[in-house]
Amino acid sequence: MKKFLSYAVYPIILFMLISVAQFAFSPTVSAEGAGKLVYVIPIENEVERGLEAFLRRTTREASEAFADHIIFEINTPGGSVEAADSIGQIMQDISIPTTAYIRSRALSAGSYIALFADTIYMNPQATMGASGIITADGSAADAKAQSYWREAMGSAAEASGRDRIYAEAMADASIDLPEYNAPEGQFLTLGPTKAIEVGYSEGTVNNRSELLNVLGLSGATVIEAEISFAENVARFLTNSLVVSILLTLAGLGLVIELYSPGFGVAGSVSIISLALFFYGHAVAGLAGMEVFVLLIIGIGLIVAEFFVPGGILGGIGVMSIIGSLFFATDDIFAMGLSVLTALMITITVAVILYRKIGLQKGFMRHIVLSDRETLDRGYVSVQERKELIGLRGSTITPLRPSGTGLFDGNRIDIVSEGNFIMENQAVEIVKVNGSRVVVKEIKNEEE
Repeated sequence: MKKFLSYAVYPIILFMLISVAQFAFSPTVSAEGAGKLVYVIPIENEVERGLEAFLRRTTREASEAFADHIIFEINTPGGSVEAADSIGQIMQDISIPTTAYIRSRALSAGSYIALFADTIYMNPQATMGASGIITADGSAADAKAQSYWREAMGSAAEASGRDRIYAEAMADASIDLPEYNAPEGQFLTLGPTKAIEVGYSEGTVNNRSELLNVLGLSGATVIEAEISFAENVARFLTNSLVVSILLTLAGLGLVIELYSPGFGVAGSVSIISLALFFYGHAVAGLAGMEVFVLLIIGIGLIVAEFFVPGGILGGIGVMSIIGSLFFATDDIFAMGLSVLTALMITITVAVILYRKIGLQKGFMRHIVLSDRETLDRGYVSVQERKELIGLRGSTITPLRPSGTGLFDGNRIDIVSEGNFIMENQAVEIVKVNGSRVVVKEIKNEEE
């Protein structure tokens, strides 16, 4: 029996030894990147200063958490050049390895941001490029702005070891690259295949999981950065279209309130619109203390105008408030367009209200004198003395043509019909027009 057991144990021991050997000499079964930390930061929708504030916060958090890699998932049509330039500075300061994963599109400012990443990967349906500068009114930017942007795009590509000519072609339609469907007159846009061909993409992946596998980080801990409520609100409120709407509502609310009795909805809308404008720009890091100082001074001067005549304080107050709007922006042209739009609409509505309502209602009745001195209210500017017509007297002074005459013992300022009349001449009052008493000389008085 013992002999049988000894023969039975040998195969078991042999199996265990083989298993241990296989485990010792086989490749590691643990997932790649285990123990590492990856931050995934989305870059979506329009590129503006709200996005800049979000990226500044999240990249700082990744650095403080000692992240091993940052993946920027990009899907944006572009946006503000100024915001993109600031975001580029943020990405240049990152010491952690970075990857831009273009999920759908990285156009205009989005392509500029992607070029700062150490590596770029694209979804099979993704595109990048078409980065020409377009102003707020849809027209092409001036030559100076285009020259700056072309150089900025080229430098961003060059800083990451990429050929700058393709980045420049994305920003300058005069560069002729027909082999990449970008003949002269068209901005360059690259798909996944062409991007790999020119060295602007390291590969094409279908999703984040594939990207992590390619990067050797499939087993890493992934933290997805999320936009806070305040940052989300700031991104919305700093949108150029929303800015125009807010400023228009603020102007309309103020005008309608001036023509409405009491304080109501219109005034509240005006105040809330301005508050939202400055809140969004403050969260985005655009509105500093100087902006709020200018705003408060402007409001104070306008209030003072209600009590101090002249119009100077009110004018300075309006200029101060408009100045605070421009100090709270990174795009002077877009803000100018928004302010101009708001002013035109506000002035138009003010004129319509004036013609329909006048100044008899609302707050305007307290600051505009509406009483008129009319005859039907008993106001008489000059006493009419029609009873003097036909009265005769004599001149006390020569009439050249005005002077003084004596009538029934009363001295009266008189004027001749245009001819010269000597003193002590007989005259008759022939016309009275307000304070103007007209006389004519009476000749041959003795007859």
